[in-house]
Amino acid sequence: MPMSENQALSHLLDQLESTIDDDEITVQHIIETLGNRSFASVMLIFSLISTSPASAMPGLTATIAAITFLMAAQMISGRDHLWLPDFITRRRLSRSKLCKGIGWLRKPLRFVEQFLKARLTFLFHRPWLYLPLILIMALTLVMPFMELIPTSGSIASVVIALFAAGLLTRDGVLVVCALVPLTAVPATIWYFGFG
Repeated sequence: MPMSENQALSHLLDQLESTIDDDEITVQHIIETLGNRSFASVMLIFSLISTSPASAMPGLTATIAAITFLMAAQMISGRDHLWLPDFITRRRLSRSKLCKGIGWLRKPLRFVEQFLKARLTFLFHRPWLYLPLILIMALTLVMPFMELIPTSGSIASVVIALFAAGLLTRDGVLVVCALVPLTAVPATIWYFGFG
């Protein structure tokens, strides 16, 4: 049975969970499972992992920030498949924490999926797409420092997840929802850095 458009988010969790069979899973395994041409899927899964209880893993926020930065940069450059350096792809994640995070995400995702539909699709075409991607890159630059402040990294990841979910389901409303907090990032940096 073909997957309906508004089941895309839960399907990604199913796809990932079905391939976890070891005590640890590498970043490379996740990318291979989702497909290295599916930037939206990979960005969504990693940002969702960072919003879940799995984010308690040390260094995870910084790792996901690096992955997201590289993905956004490659999307802007028009690259058709994802490339990540070996030191990122070899990083291992705990199976138990990852599965716990996936289980925790299912209920909110099922709720969100009820409201998803293709709209404001012009936002997914250049040059409109550049704005959220550039803002996401700016956000990822400060995310490693967020590990010092509990839950702040998870909040940043929610914003990235909104954009990625919008991109995956062609729902421009989610992109607009992500743009609001994203525009606050450069404003905050400017205020504290140059104010």
